[in-house]
Amino acid sequence: MPRSRRSASPEPTVRGRGRDRHGRGIRSSATGPYLPPLRTRIDLFDMTVASTVEYLRGVWPEELADVTFLTAAGPAAVLTGVDVGVERWNVSALDRRIVFYRLPIQRLSRAHLNDEMNQRMVIESCVFRGIAELLGKDPWDIAPDRFRRF
Repeated sequence: MPRSRRSASPEPTVRGRGRDRHGRGIRSSATGPYLPPLRTRIDLFDMTVASTVEYLRGVWPEELADVTFLTAAGPAAVLTGVDVGVERWNVSALDRRIVFYRLPIQRLSRAHLNDEMNQRMVIESCVFRGIAELLGKDPWDIAPDRFRRF
């Protein structure tokens, strides 16, 4: 009589125990232990906002000295109406605070190409427009030397 290949007391297998397939061990991180971690979209957004704000603080030191700049994932409430969409930044002139919303800026702004340079340009343009709104100026007037080559 042929025997069954199963043992008499089968032990249940535990799934999801670290992806140890074929006895090769647990997978390591994508960059390895000695390399710096990969840059994420959140890191790119925060670095772009910070570098643009730092540049504009150098151009307008007195006007932007006490302004607080924050980044958030998105607005708490999405406005709906005829002419109103999702806001990409929020300017509070009384609190001297500007909040830039990462998800609406990255996902709703259209760029011709989806590469890092065009994403940086979209983020920088939103920072320029938010600061211009706080200062009551045109976005092209807050950094005239930056766009002289265009």
